[in-house]
Amino acid sequence: MATVLVVEDTKEIAALVRFKLLSAGYNVIVAEDGKKGLETAKSLLPDLIILDVMMPVMNGLETLMNLKSDQACRTIPVIMLTAQSTEQEIIRGLELGADDYVTKPFSPQELLVRVKTVLARRQKPSR
Repeated sequence: MATVLVVEDTKEIAALVRFKLLSAGYNVIVAEDGKKGLETAKSLLPDLIILDVMMPVMNGLETLMNLKSDQACRTIPVIMLTAQSTEQEIIRGLELGADDYVTKPFSPQELLVRVKTVLARRQKPSR
């Protein structure tokens, strides 16, 4: 099963997402800030990253830019999971390379379906 890296500084949200993903059979790793998330992504190369925006040390947009500029990490799909919910913020995240954008508060079931969808798109051979 796929490995998902959850980069989220709010322990309750990280635990909820981790539980939902584990229950669906995914391997889950949690990092509590963008810097640790970036380091973990580079060392483990997960199949997908769920990334918060507002975090200490390195915010999610900085983390996303670093991921997308790294040769080994640039193809890892990223789902932003954040309270940043204005149209401008969503567009910025997508323009920086996010594959999907989920705003808080969120439905754990919807997030799980989005994870499955993004991973399924990644598995399809390109034409």
